[in-house]
Amino acid sequence: QVQLVESGGGLVQAGGSLRLSCAASGRTFGHYAMGWFRQAPGKEREFVAAISWSGRNTYYADSVKGRFTISRDHTENTVYLQMNSLKPEDTAVYSCAARGLAGTAAVFVLVSQYDYWGQGTQVTVSS
Repeated sequence: QVQLVESGGGLVQAGGSLRLSCAASGRTFGHYAMGWFRQAPGKEREFVAAISWSGRNTYYADSVKGRFTISRDHTENTVYLQMNSLKPEDTAVYSCAARGLAGTAAVFVLVSQYDYWGQGTQVTVSS
């Protein structure tokens, strides 16, 4: 079992930045691949970014590529999402997810591929 708690969301003007954190507890954090997803009102949950167990491989949705950066700190059991040049269309609830038995290099982009989810943190970008 893995418990995930997100933080760092808030209200920001367009063009601004936020850094989201996802703190993990429970089973050894280092054995899990991690991802960030978001869900806007009236829309389905969508993939944002993913990082492998090793941290060397990352993958991004086209809509955030070049603006968002995912990273992880094994010593802190935390994964981060640095979000720059935010746009109003980035407004959503952002959730982190963990996938066990992931190997060292794999990244995952589908909701169904993840085993554990956090409650989410609201990000609102004003125009």
